[in-house]
Amino acid sequence: METETQTTRAEPRPAADGNGAAATSGESFDVHNPADGSVVETLPVDSPDHVRDVVARVRAAQPEWEALGIDERYRWLGRLRDWLIANGEDVSRLMQSETGKVRADAALEAPYLADLINFYGENAPRLLAEEHPTPHLPLFRVRRLTITYRPYPVVGIISPWNFPLMLSLGDAIPALVAGAAVVLKPSEFTPLSLVEVVRAWKQDIGGPDVLDVVNGLGDTGAALVDEVDFIQFTGSERTGKVVMKRAADTLTPVSLELGGKDPMIVLADADLERATNAAAWGGLANAGQICMSIERVYVEEPVYDEFVSKLTEKVSKLRQGPDGGDYDSDIGAMATPAQTQIVADHVEDARNAGARILTGGRRKDGPGEWYEPTVIADADHSMKAMTDETFGPTIPVMKVRDADEAVRLANDSRYGLSASVFSGDAERAEAIARRIDCGAVNINDVLSNYQQLPLPMGGWKSSGIGFRHGAYGIRKFVRSEAITKPRIRPLASELQWFPYSNRKRSIVRNIYRFFNARGLRARFGLGRRK
Repeated sequence: METETQTTRAEPRPAADGNGAAATSGESFDVHNPADGSVVETLPVDSPDHVRDVVARVRAAQPEWEALGIDERYRWLGRLRDWLIANGEDVSRLMQSETGKVRADAALEAPYLADLINFYGENAPRLLAEEHPTPHLPLFRVRRLTITYRPYPVVGIISPWNFPLMLSLGDAIPALVAGAAVVLKPSEFTPLSLVEVVRAWKQDIGGPDVLDVVNGLGDTGAALVDEVDFIQFTGSERTGKVVMKRAADTLTPVSLELGGKDPMIVLADADLERATNAAAWGGLANAGQICMSIERVYVEEPVYDEFVSKLTEKVSKLRQGPDGGDYDSDIGAMATPAQTQIVADHVEDARNAGARILTGGRRKDGPGEWYEPTVIADADHSMKAMTDETFGPTIPVMKVRDADEAVRLANDSRYGLSASVFSGDAERAEAIARRIDCGAVNINDVLSNYQQLPLPMGGWKSSGIGFRHGAYGIRKFVRSEAITKPRIRPLASELQWFPYSNRKRSIVRNIYRFFNARGLRARFGLGRRK
């Protein structure tokens, strides 16, 4: 997703951390409510020196956290799970104030985190268990082989504005379960709900000093990259490349979850009622501000008109506006002015290129960042709406001759995060899914792979490097260490050690030939030499 940068202003005096050191740069930034443009809160910009101090502090606490073991770490995170469940409504309200989400979208995040804590807490003993592979040659079986997994001491997480908790704590949780300490840098547009959860970890729960948050703009994020041992970044392709270049200076490993332009293929035998319901929700949930949103739809010609008609009818009935606990709105606001402008530009580009805007297609009047849910018919790949990441409440639909053309167009993208295929024949849909170049494909469904925590979630091509969830989602935060240990008391020397001699080298050569050659004559050196 493409993001803009907040502006800052000078503050008369910097805040101080617990040690009396300057904690901020002397500047601050405003957090706005996208629903009406009002200022929700003003936060100080944390200076690079403060970032360095925070990382050093959690680094000092990390060895004790690691020594607790997985079960005890899970117990601590279980208290965070219980806090999230008990305080989910309060967190949702706060999140709404900084994101402009409707309550139904905001309320998804805390339950996801509770589920994730349980998943990794219960599965980490298996996923991070020591392994003892069998030596590949009988000659080497005099040694016991061990693979152990040890955490990166400090993980830095730079998270985006569209899911302030899911895409920050969603990575922090497996890192903490693995034994790492974590420092989070949220988007300057939506830091408040994450700051509140970290406050709860420290004050309400009394958790160990291995989780903290720093706030600010680009300099704050750059300082975090410089100081930590592993970086998880979620955001735009453009900024992801900047992070990767910065991390290269210190050879800090990275995991990047970047943009998407996720296709949906609708075959002629699909259940159109389900397919149009899925397209509406998959394309417009969270006002389309999901990396895996349905951003382009390819429909086979025989059912194209019916699909477009049904979809337009459903989208035109969606309710848009701010809401509270009554769940009386479906589509929220755009999170930032820049993102609203991108959506407007894509719609106007499609309109000017000959597409039909069947519903929506304009900003809403009044304060706040509101763009109407929009269906774009007769789209094609000459339009930005079909090729560039829109990240907003639009669903462009294109007519295709057959499944082969749909697959070709689905793969005609620099992105490869996820996709969906709808068909009355699940086996045929799976065969098509295996031809799509992306990290996940949902058959007769949308976005569902993210809920399946055993599955890896990540992208191909320019959609990123690395994965969330599953075994990889926790193992990326650890380093493997290989250990060899003699099973019997070793001799004073080994055949391949000094001093070299013809006799010793002949013995070594004959042993390796015996175990590696194929065929009895070759094993004993009786084969023909050329």
